[in-house]
Amino acid sequence: MTDIRGILFDKDGTIVDFQATWFAIGDLLALQAAGGDRRRADALMEIAGYDFSAHRFKADSVFAAGTNADIVALWYPDVPAAERAVMTVGFDRFTAEEGARQSVPLPGSKDAIATLHDRGIRLGIATNDSTGGAEKTLAALGIAQMFDAAYGYDGVANPKPAPDAIFAFCDLTGLKPSQIAMVGDNRHDLEMARAGGAGLAIGVLSGTGTRETLAPMADVVLDSIADLPAWLQKLRDAA
Repeated sequence: MTDIRGILFDKDGTIVDFQATWFAIGDLLALQAAGGDRRRADALMEIAGYDFSAHRFKADSVFAAGTNADIVALWYPDVPAAERAVMTVGFDRFTAEEGARQSVPLPGSKDAIATLHDRGIRLGIATNDSTGGAEKTLAALGIAQMFDAAYGYDGVANPKPAPDAIFAFCDLTGLKPSQIAMVGDNRHDLEMARAGGAGLAIGVLSGTGTRETLAPMADVVLDSIADLPAWLQKLRDAA
């Protein structure tokens, strides 16, 4: 645990404020899927995981944890698979552009990333957004240069919770899985860490996950990645 030399971060809910960034984007896509019917669009948002009473996406819901392909399949169940694949490309393009344009960084996230980068820790993104969406968001936030790679659901054979992004990051950096920490706000981030043999599985409460959903799978649950540099330093000092 003390030999952590690389960190893979989830993007939305971990670096980016999920609720502030994605409700408007999801609502536009739902309204399009509903043919402009406001009531049906709200119903689509609900089945994808939006809780209108709490004004937030539910932990581990399709919208919070799934891919664009999952959302297209959920909202367009009667459309043939080949047509859904084309629609997913359109979703990827739209969410990449709008996600980057509307991205709201979580408080302290950029400073934490800069601190970790300055310590020589190799940094990467593992997200169920598209790879292009992740790269555009990092560029929009002005932190792309600190990351070695971004792996979206379309950048690996199997997206989270499969461990493919961990293995790809290891191949790129020369690190072992045991030298990598995976940080995220949903159970699939932690399941990926366990499946890939990551040295640390770190949950954060800055997204859709709760302490109750994250704690059983996590080595530690932090309020946000703003706490991560100090926590890792304390872990190292105690060794």
